[in-house]
Formats: sequence, C-alpha cells, structure tokens
Amino acid sequence: MSFLSKLKETFLGKKEEEKAVYLSGFKKARQTFGDQLNEMKYEFKGVDDDFLEQLTIILLESDVGIETADLICDRLKEKCTDFPGLTFHWTMNFLIEIMQEVYNEFEDTPIVYNENGPTVILLEGVNGSGKTTTAAKLAKMYMGQGKKVAFVAADTFRAGAIDQLAKWGERLGVPCIKGRENGDPSAAIVDGCRFAKENNIDILLCDTAGRLQNKVNLMNELSKMNRVSAREIEGAPHDVWLVLDATTGQNGLSQAEVFADSTTLSGIILTKMDGTAKGGIVLAIKHKLHVPVLFIGLGEQPDDLKPFDLQSYLYSISQGLDSNG
Repeated sequence: MSFLSKLKETFLGKKEEEKAVYLSGFKKARQTFGDQLNEMKYEFKGVDDDFLEQLTIILLESDVGIETADLICDRLKEKCTDFPGLTFHWTMNFLIEIMQEVYNEFEDTPIVYNENGPTVILLEGVNGSGKTTTAAKLAKMYMGQGKKVAFVAADTFRAGAIDQLAKWGERLGVPCIKGRENGDPSAAIVDGCRFAKENNIDILLCDTAGRLQNKVNLMNELSKMNRVSAREIEGAPHDVWLVLDATTGQNGLSQAEVFADSTTLSGIILTKMDGTAKGGIVLAIKHKLHVPVLFIGLGEQPDDLKPFDLQSYLYSISQGLDSNG
C-alpha cells in the first residue's frame, strides 16, 4: 500500500467531527499546496530541474520557508534517483512521506503536568496572535477533562487585555487573577501561583506580555516570570507555549525565533488556521525551532482548539493526490 493510501486510510478512521474540522480548517492550505501540485501532473516528465523549481515555488507559496523547501526538494531528488521512470503518483507519495520525515526528525516533547500541585503554563505571543482567546479555549478543554482551571492576566501592557481575560473567566466560570495595568507581570504570576496552591487548582494558564520592540527587555521579562513561578511552585513553569497567528506566515516564524532565543519554548499553538493561513508554517516551525505544534485553532468558538495531528494535517493539505495514477 502506498504512503498516501495509508494516510487516507488512517484519516478515514478518525471521528467524523475531527475529519470535518481538519478538512475545512486546512481548505486554504490545500488550495495553495495540494491543488497546485495536482496541476503539475499534466506536464510531468520526471523529477528534473524544472519540476523541482516549480515544486520549490509551491512550497514557498505554502509558507514552508526557503530552508525547509530546499531540504524537501533535495531529499526528493535523492530518493527519486533510485527509481527511473517514476510516475507522478509515486513522486507525490515520496514527497508527502518526506514532509512527514522532516517534521518527525526532532522528537516531540510531551506536555508536562505537575503531579504534586498546580501545573503552570505560560502563554506567550505578540499582540493580535489570539493569545487571550487561546487561553479561554485551553480552559474549556481542560475543564472538559475534569480539571480545575484558573487564569492569570499577566499581559499588563496591552490595553484591555486584563479585562478581556476576566470576561472570558466570567463566561467560563474560571477565576482570574488580575495584574495591574502597566504593572509588573511577574507580580501577577506570583499572585496566581499562590491562589492556585491555596485553591487546589490543577491548571494555571498565564496570559503573559509579548512585546518585541526590545529583545533584551523581552528576555528579561520572560526570565523573571520563569524565576518567580519556580520560587512559588516547584518545576514551574511546567510548559511555555508560544501562540502564533498562522496567517502571518514567515513573519510568524521570525517572531517565534525571537521568543525561542529569549526563553525555552516547549510547544507552539497555531491560531487562525481556518483563515488565510497556508499551512506550510507547521513544517517550517518544527524544522527551524525543533518545537512541536501542540494545538491548532480552527475557529472562533471555545471548542475550536484541537490537538495537532500530523497525519490528519498531511492528508488534509494533500487530499486528492492519492487518486492520481
């Protein structure tokens, strides 16, 4: 059985809701990637320089990034040299399989949960990335698992951020420990950690500031938050997740690199995948930063945050390629 056929079989075995969410959420990505690849079959004469040049363009237009695109093309060229007379169908099989290999080259680190008290999760990201809404979606997810959740509104520099998270807290029934506007975000983290210990909170979601204007200041702020949370709760922060707006493409990757240089990221959450996002950013992030994509946002409702599944992602962006002869 070909790789694409196995991918399809695995995908079709998923729950109907999950399949529908992935296929609709990655519709734009499929148009800029899978549909364009399909057009190449009509002039396919083998994996030559013209084919590889066209493939590179499609990968770049899908936000894979030049380094990752070059790696994929080099590996495809190398693999196909052993198979003279290769059909377009099998070339696509090799391509999607190589994309999976590139993502899996660096093992995903599992989410860390504190077994001896509250799990402290820092959510980082620039203004407009969807960080506060993502905190609400994560809260809904964890509450659905029977966990007690609390918010810390530590994004003290963005106007309205504290009130926005507090309103989500009221809607969801989640307590929100508020920082002081324009105050020290680390002070809010301390208050949140103490509240979590006193109230047997399982998951403490900290919405932190994310200002990129001065990298040194960012690094100092994030380091201080790490230090104060560790003083309050052993092992904290247990997870540091960067929230990225997927529609910003390579700009989002540049943001991620600044944060990765400033702190130790343990995961990425990609928001707005159902918008104009092109999907290839998933591969670029993993290849460049070696940080796993943990969740993807595929809508505006609290239930629209989904755990990232590599095989569902690969099938969704390449749907239709498996039918080529």
